[in-house]
Amino acid sequence: MAVPRYIKDERDQILDVILESGIHVKPSYSPEDLERIGFDYEKDVADPGKYPFTRGIHPLGYRSRAWTTRQYTGFGTPEETNKRFLLMISHGQTGLNVAFDLPTQMGYDSDNPMAEGEVGRVGMAVDTLYDFEIAFKDIKLDKIGAGLTINAVASIMLAMYQAVAEKYGYDAKAISATPQNDILKEMIGRGAWIFPVEPAVKLIGDTIEYSMTTMPRTNPVSVCGYHIRESGATPAQEIAYAILIANAYIDNVLARGYDVDDFVGRFSFNLNVFGNMWEQIAKFRAARKLWARNLQEKYNVKKTQNLFLRGLFGGGGYGLTKAQPENNIMRGAYYALVAALSGAQTTALCSFDEAYTIPTPHSALISLRTLQLLMDEMGLRDTVDPLAGSYFIETLTKEMEQKIEEEMEKIVKYGGIVKAVADGYIQRLVAHQAFEVEKGLESGELLKVGVNIYREGTPMDVELHEYNYESAEKQIESLQKVKKERSSSEVARTLKELEKTTREGKNVMPALVECCKAYATVGEMTGIFRQIFGEFQEPSLF
Repeated sequence: MAVPRYIKDERDQILDVILESGIHVKPSYSPEDLERIGFDYEKDVADPGKYPFTRGIHPLGYRSRAWTTRQYTGFGTPEETNKRFLLMISHGQTGLNVAFDLPTQMGYDSDNPMAEGEVGRVGMAVDTLYDFEIAFKDIKLDKIGAGLTINAVASIMLAMYQAVAEKYGYDAKAISATPQNDILKEMIGRGAWIFPVEPAVKLIGDTIEYSMTTMPRTNPVSVCGYHIRESGATPAQEIAYAILIANAYIDNVLARGYDVDDFVGRFSFNLNVFGNMWEQIAKFRAARKLWARNLQEKYNVKKTQNLFLRGLFGGGGYGLTKAQPENNIMRGAYYALVAALSGAQTTALCSFDEAYTIPTPHSALISLRTLQLLMDEMGLRDTVDPLAGSYFIETLTKEMEQKIEEEMEKIVKYGGIVKAVADGYIQRLVAHQAFEVEKGLESGELLKVGVNIYREGTPMDVELHEYNYESAEKQIESLQKVKKERSSSEVARTLKELEKTTREGKNVMPALVECCKAYATVGEMTGIFRQIFGEFQEPSLF
């Protein structure tokens, strides 16, 4: 069941509440509920900063450090994106979360016929290192971390980030980047995949292995339950699949002969916040506990800090509506509240106009101010895990933990997460659930303010960020100029070395860095991988 249900009688009194994850919510909770579920403080909660980290990974929570604000930003040309980066930083944003256009995500250059009409539309167009040089100009790369929201070609973008940092005089060991780099969730949730499962996972393993020594501050993978949730998964499934996906990447690197403590501490997560407030808070608290237990019991992780579930809790795009878009401002504020009450280290909010298009500067600043208001006015930094000890929250967290484990067991019995994705098993499941949600919205069983209830009022005119065709033309002209001015022999040499390295099954990252420094294009580098790996054939979902 993917639709939360309110069972009512003829007088509109609520008889039962069933959350998306299948948990029944009682009218009230008491100490007897904690006894019923076998609640143990030390085992299930413990003090903040102590295993299993249910109450957060830092003993003093937000008193010791505020959450990082990292609004999703990027559109058009690198010049336009750089201006937006600098605007957001000037208003107090403390990290970057970079959006790439669809051609870049799919490994096509801006002058490729496949890119027509999409260059710079939903993110920044990137063709060569020159674009990164413009986008990250005047940004202190040793102080501001950058999330790179890209997956199939994440290895190329991470190599390009290293190359631009070094060009601007930064040591690779001093910079912090977080490429999303989660191809299994792409195959489940978004469809921006290129290569078959095994070589795609191998590329992720290459970035993890490379980062250990060359870029130790980098988080080489950000496991993205976010998009799985947006595609129709329940909150319990979101965490279950995210942990199993992370395990698949761990297993790839362990097979190379490394110790788990050498790399797993740099894993991060990108998780969603929309939905029932209490269910989301319980989800995040249970997720920290289960991730720590998974690492300790399954992989024998020894270093305490490596057991932390680190990541971004935010977004909530699927919860936004085109109807009455101003309501999305309130939704975003509640999503931010959920993230803060859940102990997020980093938070980003979808802006109120993102149900239509990428945010305008005005709407992006409203989202940033929402996070800052919670941080500095509303007391969210006063005490750690303020909901701890609630009969309801502790019971719900324990029940959520059990639901997540049940979902994980289903996938294990099927044959594991890689097989379940390659076969399309999970894709079919979440697609069916997404269909049930849409039916629930149409029938009114799933309530949505402004959509199927409380629809009165005057429609709001929304200032939209309009697509600029001239920007696409400028990007193509810039790419052609780079191609004309670069050393063709050096490009050919580095691409040949990339091909040799790839065919031999070696780590591709050093070769990619050299390709980037020679101004090889994203399409040229991706083309080598396409030639050798082939492309993923999506299984039928129906």
